[in-house]
Amino acid sequence: MLIDPHSLETNLGRIEEIEKASMRLVVHAIYDFRETAAQIFASEIDKAQDKAEDITREALDVMGVSRIPTRLFGKIDYKRSRYVFHPDYALKQALLVDSKAEKGADVARIQLAQTSMRIMLRSGDRVTNEQGTLPAILTAGGEQFLTTTIFVKYDYKDVTEERHELRNIVIAALPSGLLQPRYNPNAEETIWNVGPHSPARGEDFRVRLSFAKLRQKARWRIQTIPPAPAAFTWEDVVIHPATP
Repeated sequence: MLIDPHSLETNLGRIEEIEKASMRLVVHAIYDFRETAAQIFASEIDKAQDKAEDITREALDVMGVSRIPTRLFGKIDYKRSRYVFHPDYALKQALLVDSKAEKGADVARIQLAQTSMRIMLRSGDRVTNEQGTLPAILTAGGEQFLTTTIFVKYDYKDVTEERHELRNIVIAALPSGLLQPRYNPNAEETIWNVGPHSPARGEDFRVRLSFAKLRQKARWRIQTIPPAPAAFTWEDVVIHPATP
């Protein structure tokens, strides 16, 4: 009745399909909540990052998703083990949605624990080759789940020290590590920018996910929700080669 997540290792198109459907769910939840999100940023006295995390959780709780009673762990704000239902199949998924409150810049800062991809990029003479530590297929409670990771970035500006204006919300569907050949096969063909960490200061490795580079691969993976009442249009162009 349920497909084995490992069977998707040879069916990359199906992984894309599952991630796209999950992206639509998250985008719709945040879109429906955008007016409340703007009010929270403008009026609540809290750190911008705390506001972002609360908004994402509330928006997805209001939307509602199927639930599997298996607890997930990791450095992600919203974690849900759930079923994905499709006319041709069903499977178990670990849906991970992380919130980031960052001013401007067409990037999101990512930790190794937040991705199952191998991070390969070249910056001048320096080549980065680091394996993300999040499993592409996660085992929890004796069950296996296809891991799907989505980032919600709240772009804001300061009004006062405690109040902020929400400028827009960018949602990014980070590809599964199983899709490595399509999105980051080598250091030259990459979706990453050099991270903000400092090895000299002993800081943990971080990398920047480039929205522009990911958008070039598959435009639907980056969606920008403007403040109400501006219209939102779903971007839907796939450019990467149709590998099997």
